[in-house]
Amino acid sequence: MPKLRTRRASAKRFKLTGTGRIRRRKANKGHLLTGKTRKRKRNLRQGDLVKKPDELKIRRQLGLQ
Repeated sequence: MPKLRTRRASAKRFKLTGTGRIRRRKANKGHLLTGKTRKRKRNLRQGDLVKKPDELKIRRQLGLQ
């Protein structure tokens, strides 16, 4: 069986936490920020965890399963 290769794009976007969950960055913080409220932009700064249904797909991309 061949080695599993990590998808480099996914490796740059996701990190593992100490408990094994996957951290991600929130969307909508890239551009057009003048139309968004201060509160909304502040909340977009904080990272988030990947939801359970998507976690298996991302683990495969990271070469963890």
